[in-house]
Amino acid sequence: MDLAATKNPLILFQGDSITDAERNREEPWSLGTGYALMIAGWFQALFPEINGVFLNRGVGGDRVVDLKARWQEDCLDLKPDLVSIMIGINDCWGRYSYNTTVPVEEFEADYRAILRQTKEALAAEIVLCEPFVLPVMEGQEKWHEDLGPKIQVVRNLAREFNAILIPYDGIFAQAATRQKPAYWLHDGVHPTEAGHALIAREWMKHVFKLEHL
Repeated sequence: MDLAATKNPLILFQGDSITDAERNREEPWSLGTGYALMIAGWFQALFPEINGVFLNRGVGGDRVVDLKARWQEDCLDLKPDLVSIMIGINDCWGRYSYNTTVPVEEFEADYRAILRQTKEALAAEIVLCEPFVLPVMEGQEKWHEDLGPKIQVVRNLAREFNAILIPYDGIFAQAATRQKPAYWLHDGVHPTEAGHALIAREWMKHVFKLEHL
């Protein structure tokens, strides 16, 4: 993102409960307690002259189809200069907890529709964040048989739409070699404070090319 060329850039975070992070729905500027708040803090500390504006529209429990249904109101109408999307784990989780499978073809079609709408309506930079899981709860070792193809879809769409890709599944896998998985994701999906901080640091590094953070 060319910060110098954008006056008061509006940065929008979109996704499910990982992004939502207990934000106050009655307060449109609430960023929650997770990575969105941390990124905003880092940005404002490092680039005080830019006057960046941040919005969080993550909704707990959302799948890609839910994001698609609210995309006009919760993204396009807001006219962000950069939109960061973290979605997909609920499209996988349902298979193992509720016996509701989201075929990878549907996942891809809905995700592509969101990105196509964004490209047609906005000149926004797009950041795609891989969904991720670590084996904390019983049976989560098997989740990648469903999640893996969906991660590949996100990678392919990042290339197709010239988006910034942040490979969080691999990032968390690497982090889990340094500390047990529950240190980063308390239930294998939802980040701890350390997990949110890791997401925020990698986001800043990938989006703003900050090597030392």
